[in-house]
Amino acid sequence: MKVSLIIITYNWPAALARTLDSVAAQTRLPDEVLIADDGSGPETAAVIEQARKTFPVPLKHIWQEDLGFRAARARNRGIAASKGDYIVLLDGDMMIHPNFIADHLMLAEPGFFLQGGRLKANHAESQRLLAGGKPVYAPWVKANFHEFDGTKRLYAFRAPMLARWKSRSRSGGRVMSCNMSFWREDLLRVNGFDERMEGYGAEDRDLAVRLENACLRRRALKWCALAMHFEHSSRAQEDVNDPSLPNNRLLHESIERKLVRCELGIDRHLAEFAEH
Repeated sequence: MKVSLIIITYNWPAALARTLDSVAAQTRLPDEVLIADDGSGPETAAVIEQARKTFPVPLKHIWQEDLGFRAARARNRGIAASKGDYIVLLDGDMMIHPNFIADHLMLAEPGFFLQGGRLKANHAESQRLLAGGKPVYAPWVKANFHEFDGTKRLYAFRAPMLARWKSRSRSGGRVMSCNMSFWREDLLRVNGFDERMEGYGAEDRDLAVRLENACLRRRALKWCALAMHFEHSSRAQEDVNDPSLPNNRLLHESIERKLVRCELGIDRHLAEFAEH
């Protein structure tokens, strides 16, 4: 099957360059890579153009105007422009294990979508990686294992047999769109991310809720699909679970009404990319 890797980015070209380096080194390359750009400046476009000269698969730049944090819309446009049967989502501030794409495909199965995590490199390790260093995927890597949204030390190495067992032993893991994968037809069925969600947070959890409302099941990726996240300041609110936040109100609506399809989603963009 054909696989589309969609990488979201915003004004961190140095990080994106390292992300693309790790993608180009995959044992199983994606069939195309689409950069879902939430309004970056010309420096990011230059990185993509330079990478395209030697990149081993088609590399597309899907840009939208910078009107604030619109990750849901940026990713939807990337999905709309994609040609693959299977979609892998990644953030442009991460480096991935050489078997990252192969691991997603190892556990891809109709009726399921997959949730991976991220090892959160500390400041010194992030600087080393950004300077050209090679990632270390091992329990002794210099990472912030204590952070709630990072991969635990226990899972900081690749073990395919354990990964297969874990994926079937329990569903879930923390929902994070920085490392997820889906069948494209399932994303179209629920109309992708809800573009009413602007600003940080909840758009990925809402997507997972609606996929589960559509009778799909979520599997956790542990001991596989490893990814290293560069340290940086966050745009998250002090309490991302505050029920009064607009995005969280929409999320709770999806939960309470058992919604499957959002009204403002991928279908707004399909015609734009249909002829490309």
